[in-house]
Amino acid sequence: MLVKEKIMADKISVGVLGATGMVGQRYIKLLENHPWFEVTYVAASPRSAGKPYCEAVKNRWLIGSDIPEAVAGLTVQDANDPKLALGKCKFVFSALEMGKDEIKALEEAYAAEGIPVVSNASANRWTSDVPMLIPEINAGHLDIIEKQKAHHGWSKGFIAVKPNCSLQTYMMPLHALIQAGYPVKRMIVTTLQAVSGAGYPGVASFDMIDNIVPFIGGEEEKTEKECLKILGTVSGDEIKNAALPVVSSTCTRVPVIDGHTATVSLEFDLPDDKKPSLEEIERVWTSFRALPQELKLPSAPEKPIVVRHEENRPQPRRDRDTEKGMACVIGRLRKCNVFDVKFVALSHNTKRGAALGGILNAELLKAKGFFDNL
Repeated sequence: MLVKEKIMADKISVGVLGATGMVGQRYIKLLENHPWFEVTYVAASPRSAGKPYCEAVKNRWLIGSDIPEAVAGLTVQDANDPKLALGKCKFVFSALEMGKDEIKALEEAYAAEGIPVVSNASANRWTSDVPMLIPEINAGHLDIIEKQKAHHGWSKGFIAVKPNCSLQTYMMPLHALIQAGYPVKRMIVTTLQAVSGAGYPGVASFDMIDNIVPFIGGEEEKTEKECLKILGTVSGDEIKNAALPVVSSTCTRVPVIDGHTATVSLEFDLPDDKKPSLEEIERVWTSFRALPQELKLPSAPEKPIVVRHEENRPQPRRDRDTEKGMACVIGRLRKCNVFDVKFVALSHNTKRGAALGGILNAELLKAKGFFDNL
């Protein structure tokens, strides 16, 4: 066996559902030359089924470089039929774009066929026995998977999801403070979200050029509630939400292509003499490391939180690709006249917040043995 063939044989074969969409394309590009995973199966809507992948995305490949050669010739399958994936891949990344009820049912159908689903979609985020993962924060929520499988009678399949992209801007710094013994009582968050977060073709140019849109449907509810599940605990056969922090958010769409920014003001749930100084907060953030760093997962950033001291940083164009787009970049940490402290945070919404965050979830699942014996 040639060396290249041996390397490919050692990789886990994976599928991408919704492979022709913007997030699906990002998965395919980011998985090119991945040390652990190899794309062997692509599925999309019936109108793309039966076509070579390169034909299905002809004139609408959005990633900016060539379609990976190993995927270009794959025949697109109908994502609505999970049985077509049997024997073709060990697990799937879900980048499905359809109604939530349809996605939920379809992801469950794949799991029922014994195919684990690592999902970018929101449909199963609030299913009580489905972990909503940011690996640096709640890797312990993987413990719920065995309960999920037992509940459904699934022998091998399961579902794990990632949270909304806007949360990635501030969840790691929030968690790092809580973990260090500085619980947070409440927060006010304003997000400035890139147009790529709306998918393709995204927001109409007449709405976006020379403008800010002060509303994104469903986004504020996600921003205020999903953090509580992420910070929650596994209890019996469900994940119980944390009680704090209370979050009030305003979510806006801004004329930026990639990179979500958030301004955050927070109040600690501590007496004044126990609250951390600005220097202590920065120390907590810059020293923060977690399980993905310990395991040296391929997509994990060496520094999950990066603090900048320039008055005018972070900025999407300058800072979104920090640590290959997987870091939370923080700046303008200072005292707040209403709460305790305030800061500006930035993350890459289509990398950490979407496909590469999903790949990191899959790497954690592999490292923890969830893909063994599939």
